[in-house]
Amino acid sequence: MHKYVLRRLLLLIPTLLAVIFIVFTILALTPGSPGRLMLGPLAAPEDVDRLNETLGFNRPFIVRFIDYVRGVVTLDFGNSYSTGQPVYREIFARFPTTLIISVIGVLGMALIGIPLGVLSAVKQYSFIDGFSTAMAMLLAAIPGFWLGLLLMLYFSLNLGWFPATGIDSWRNFVLPALTVSLPGAAYALRMTRTTMLESIRQDYVRTARAKGATEKRVIWGHSLKNALLPVITSLGMGFGSMLGGTILIESVFAMPGLGTLTVNAIRSKDIPVVMGSVIFLAFMFCLIMLIVDIIYAFVDPRIKARYVK
Repeated sequence: MHKYVLRRLLLLIPTLLAVIFIVFTILALTPGSPGRLMLGPLAAPEDVDRLNETLGFNRPFIVRFIDYVRGVVTLDFGNSYSTGQPVYREIFARFPTTLIISVIGVLGMALIGIPLGVLSAVKQYSFIDGFSTAMAMLLAAIPGFWLGLLLMLYFSLNLGWFPATGIDSWRNFVLPALTVSLPGAAYALRMTRTTMLESIRQDYVRTARAKGATEKRVIWGHSLKNALLPVITSLGMGFGSMLGGTILIESVFAMPGLGTLTVNAIRSKDIPVVMGSVIFLAFMFCLIMLIVDIIYAFVDPRIKARYVK
């Protein structure tokens, strides 16, 4: 098992190098220079050129790229052009907000979607199945920012139950978490229903029933365990997407998260912050998928047996 984990960790290196190269190339091709951005539009050209030379912006592309990769290896992402602070401080100051929203969102996605998906599969073609499927399709079709505005309008402005903006207390995270978890729960519901319908028709399920196993044990102990693999994948990918995809949600609820930091950095062409944020999110996504693969081994003994060979 440890060999598999080590091999997957080594695969992170070319993946991150590819991400760094793509983002670095895109930002290098965009117009503008850090000297002009930092000194402003009224600065003298010679001052701008002098600052660009100091920052190494006038060096060849490949030299700048290699130097940046060396810095990443030592966890040096440079300093922000806007604030002058180290990039890692900017990221770590904003990341907890995004992480809280994503964790609550993926928990809601699992706690709502999986039980309803199992119930819909067991009660196929019933009213419960039809209603759950219709609600899943509706929630999946609603844009996230529009759902956030609706929740804010009703629960914040009309009822006054939760704050509309800020991160002052746990109540500030309820509406953003619902906004990201409800569409994800709709996807988890449909995925669970599909895999459960395939699982409950397998021979081993009929054998378990023939041996006298209770229906509860058949559904939750046999069928669900084998139907969880695609669901675990969707949960892992959903969690990774939430980490980098809460930009609109953070903008709607005015929350200072990593998504807001990245958008503001793109607008101002703060290259070190953009690069650091993208690399950090790419690393987190790869790490999450590695954890998903490890969970596979504990859910499916066949996979674990293949790893230990």
